[in-house]
Amino acid sequence: MHRKPHFPDMKIVIAIDSFKGCLTSAEANHAAAEAIRSCIPDVQIVELPVSDGGEGWLTPFIERLGWNSVECIVHDPLNRPVRALYATKGHRAAIEIAQACGLTLLSPDERNPLVATTRGVGEIIVHAVEHGSSEFIIGLGGSATSDAGRGMVSVLREKGVIGKSSHLHFTIATDVRNPLCGPHGAAHVFAPQKGATPEMVRQLDQRAQEFAQESARQLGHDLSNAPGAGAAGGLGYAFMQFLSAKSQSGADLLLDMLQFESISRDADLIITGEGHADRQTLMGKLPFVVMKRANNLHFSSEITLSTPQKSSQVGRKEGRTILIAGRIDDRDQLLRAGFHDAICINPPHSPSDIAMRKEVAINNIQESVHALLIRFSLTAPHHQM
Repeated sequence: MHRKPHFPDMKIVIAIDSFKGCLTSAEANHAAAEAIRSCIPDVQIVELPVSDGGEGWLTPFIERLGWNSVECIVHDPLNRPVRALYATKGHRAAIEIAQACGLTLLSPDERNPLVATTRGVGEIIVHAVEHGSSEFIIGLGGSATSDAGRGMVSVLREKGVIGKSSHLHFTIATDVRNPLCGPHGAAHVFAPQKGATPEMVRQLDQRAQEFAQESARQLGHDLSNAPGAGAAGGLGYAFMQFLSAKSQSGADLLLDMLQFESISRDADLIITGEGHADRQTLMGKLPFVVMKRANNLHFSSEITLSTPQKSSQVGRKEGRTILIAGRIDDRDQLLRAGFHDAICINPPHSPSDIAMRKEVAINNIQESVHALLIRFSLTAPHHQM
């Protein structure tokens, strides 16, 4: 007869990014937590909803940090009314631009970055300013737009926000480092996934160049080549050029606010993940930032984890962070970078349309975490079974 292991002193931190188009960060975290509780009922679990600036940016502010949720009606990328949320605490406001101009607000046949506008983002900012906010943390990601922020700027000018922007402070959260224009700019790199044809990409890039040139003449400076200017279809440029915004890694900013190191210092295991993990994960995406920060902590635990590839002590500076993903490429690079293991939750050759179903993804996360814990419990001999 098998008995569930009892590890009353064990602590597991779960910080999984969203599986885009499938699961939110909170849903993925909860699926993993349920699998752990079913195996180890008395383990301490901390679920951290996380985001690097895209969809789900508001969730940790509201659910973990206790900020207030505020609702307003703004315009979506096609100028239709849409309900948008932002979060506030005192004079601070957290804004997720995808609430107003997100790709998920459009059906596939509606995607057209030549007409999609960021007007709604400006309307959220105006609403927050009118209700007392003066310090803004902007999550850039998941946009359906490529207007270089022109729509947002027009609203802010109309409402006089840009005129008093010296009293406002903006931080943009993004891991994008692309410039506004050119072959590595917003249009060429990101617009195709928003529905742009090659000819539309050319037009969008030309529009962005003209907008930047006009703005440089008006303001006397040009930030179109600044790292991150190409984020969210050029919204990064608009925030920096017109609102003097400072750019910061969304993952680092949020993990700082969540006090990740304090929470994780006494953890035995950390589980992170995302929808698709590959070598680009190592370019500052959230799971990589979680792993690096976790591996820099001083650990006292001596639990041994083993994999077919390698074994290590959780108590060392590497080997305590597990990566799970719906798809994994470049696995050896991920392991060499410091992940103890990289686990694909989907069985080999799973059809993507089935794997993307919410109930399937939840089940696959739970089965993968369950299998991990079976291996984990068998290699923790100092715990009493």
